[in-house]
Amino acid sequence: MTEKTPFETWQEKVYEPATSRFPERKEQFKSSSDIPIPAVVPPENINPNQFDELGLPATYPYTRGVQPTMYRGRLWTMRQYAGFSSAAESNKRYRFLLDQGQTGLSVAFDLPTQIGYDADDPIALGEVGKVGVSISSIEDMETLFDQIPLDKVSTSMTINAPAAVLLAMYIAVAKKQGVASTALRGTIQNDILKEYIARGTYIFPPKPSMRLITDIFQYCKQEVPNWNTISISGYHIREAGSTAAQEVAFTLANAIAYIEAAINAGMDVDEFADQLSFFFNSHNNFMEEIAKFRAARRLYARIMRERFGAKKSKSERLRFHTQTAGSTLTAQQPENNVVRVTLQALAAVLGGTQSLHTNSMDEALWLPTEKSVQVALRTQQIIGYESGVADSIDPMAGSYLVEYLTDEIEKQAAEYISKIDDLGGALSAIENGFIQGEIQDAAFQAQRRLENHEDIVVGVNKFQVKEEISLESLKIDPKNEQEQRERLAALRATRDPGMVTALLNRLKEAARSDANMMPIIIECVENKLTLGEICGRLREVWGEYVAPNYI
Repeated sequence: MTEKTPFETWQEKVYEPATSRFPERKEQFKSSSDIPIPAVVPPENINPNQFDELGLPATYPYTRGVQPTMYRGRLWTMRQYAGFSSAAESNKRYRFLLDQGQTGLSVAFDLPTQIGYDADDPIALGEVGKVGVSISSIEDMETLFDQIPLDKVSTSMTINAPAAVLLAMYIAVAKKQGVASTALRGTIQNDILKEYIARGTYIFPPKPSMRLITDIFQYCKQEVPNWNTISISGYHIREAGSTAAQEVAFTLANAIAYIEAAINAGMDVDEFADQLSFFFNSHNNFMEEIAKFRAARRLYARIMRERFGAKKSKSERLRFHTQTAGSTLTAQQPENNVVRVTLQALAAVLGGTQSLHTNSMDEALWLPTEKSVQVALRTQQIIGYESGVADSIDPMAGSYLVEYLTDEIEKQAAEYISKIDDLGGALSAIENGFIQGEIQDAAFQAQRRLENHEDIVVGVNKFQVKEEISLESLKIDPKNEQEQRERLAALRATRDPGMVTALLNRLKEAARSDANMMPIIIECVENKLTLGEICGRLREVWGEYVAPNYI
């Protein structure tokens, strides 16, 4: 007869008698990825080789972090995603945040800018400056970064379809400041595949969109070497309703597609991989989120080494920015969002993020006020300076539950990537609706659990109160849109029409050729051509993407 393990003895004599007298809250506990959560993970249930495979920080497979000292050397970059109204108003907010101790800027653009239209285009009516800052020309970009030295800050720009144009404007403004492009640090999101999957701010069809992305890779490798040329985003995939494992799987599947596109364009993987970065969500399930980040690092390292033959350690390291989960914020009892954001931010830090944005308590109601963004930034600073969690490298390593969840998330994500490979890769899986369907199914199941009270959201389906929201709100002055239109009219009046026509014709010729698009786009913005004019001419050549109907 086999002798019982200490865990089995405990389970029989302590745990089971207790649960028979006092039943647990649920019949079964599960994570968002449908991973069973045992009451206790006994040591014997962990892969015997698990702790050998963990390795050490900054060593393959980077489960324990990509930097040798992590936050003992330097805390993560503290960013607050901000942008609203005009460039001048957003500039005031950026300078306020920098004065409050923020260490990096993160730019939110309005919807017309995100889909390549100028503020005076009829399609932009009523949307200018509403969900981000309106940027139509290099003059707007100059105003946005007025008195902000671009060689001293790291700037992240959440822009995708017209990313090449906004990056060109940033490079041109830096040049006007006397800052060489080699000194610029920051990131453009530039992740068009997740737009087709989850977000919808696309312009061009996939093929020319991927061409623009690889052109940026090639240009920045030579001219802007300290810039992250893409931020491959799982954030919006998670916001659309995916599980944690799906977030990892679909993000890395997209990364594989970008890497393959760059290799097919003639680049060696070790030439550009160190300029790739990632962007993840940090959701409510604290332990699963920590494990998710660790699983993503490990799986990516294996993909880069085994699939792409990367030789440099920098090519294997998954570096990522994290934003707390906007979809978890509630309009009910909005002060509770401070607690949610704190837990999500702490999970990101314990998971080893390089950069972090904390959402503001009032974002389910309106654009955040200065007061609320200050509280959100202070949340990061308290975690960094007061909690002690930044004093040790990977403090959660060796937790039986964390290691178990890390294994399970990696396993599920790898299985998804294998399915996507069988479908012909991420682009094919997007075109046939596989990825979108998986996310929709996960979102439906999450909503059903909420409605059935299997999952509890405080203040929404339990612990409701009658309340009157008394928070200060941020209002966008409608006159800003008209003023932006007037600025554009004044800018166009200063230009030589012949020069504008000649540049647009050259842009069109470049789009029809195999030439790298970045030099001509930079020349266009330096000569005051607008975002809408550039994207409009490219639309003439490449057309617009129309999402298929999968129903």
